[in-house]
Amino acid sequence: MHGEFKDSELESVLEIAREAAQLIREVYVTPFSVEMKGPNDPVTRADREGNELICRRLEERFPGAAILAEESVPENPEDIAKLLGNERVFFVDPVDGTREFTDKIPEFAVMIGLAVRGRPVLGVVVMPEQGDALCGKLGEQTIAFRESASGERTPLRVSDVVDPAAAKMMVSRSHRPKLIDPLAAHLGITQQVPCGSVGVKVSRVVTADAEIYVHAGKGAKLWDTCAPEAILVAAGGRFTDLDGQLIDYTTTDIAIPNGLVATNAVFFDRVVKAIAAVR
Repeated sequence: MHGEFKDSELESVLEIAREAAQLIREVYVTPFSVEMKGPNDPVTRADREGNELICRRLEERFPGAAILAEESVPENPEDIAKLLGNERVFFVDPVDGTREFTDKIPEFAVMIGLAVRGRPVLGVVVMPEQGDALCGKLGEQTIAFRESASGERTPLRVSDVVDPAAAKMMVSRSHRPKLIDPLAAHLGITQQVPCGSVGVKVSRVVTADAEIYVHAGKGAKLWDTCAPEAILVAAGGRFTDLDGQLIDYTTTDIAIPNGLVATNAVFFDRVVKAIAAVR
């Protein structure tokens, strides 16, 4: 265990996410049924059981914690507003990338993020099939590390690639926005990497396996972004909406209205300007 990566709150959240990942993987490797919550919105017992486990464990470790979790969102908007009005709010996505999960594509993740006064300060993203966990904490001491399935920890830092010809752009496997191709052409980027899960795509930027991820649709929710944002920023990257504005984690509209931009530090300004030029 590397002492420089120790933080009691982060360790607790990582332990919870690891436990949920084990449960979710047990479902993944056995036959399971798929239901539809709505158009293009599948759900399985992995989502529901993972959701229940994470929320229960968070309540045990952090009594009285405010928790907004994908599979247990309050039906009343006033209850959502009251929940998000708390100083500290955990955002939980038990299976980010359920479509990939159901298609047996191992691009899905368990995500737990913590926002304080509307800003992400802690995030854990665990890839159950790969066994990797990405962790970040912002504050007096900034922490960003990857933990392998064997428990080995290594620091995380976004790439310093500045040459568009060498840069990789993560793109959605199932929801490809019209903006992507003209944006890539404007930037001079030729390498596009299809992938599922918002968390997994952002993780590729965090681990320096890619430089840019742009989500131009309106499908992302606050639980899709809180954990990845905290980790990316802790690793030296940038995370905003398409206009370069910070995501508001206190809004009662849990859907993010203006897309996402996740980049290494050096590409951020160019990407936001390019988006404005091609929109």
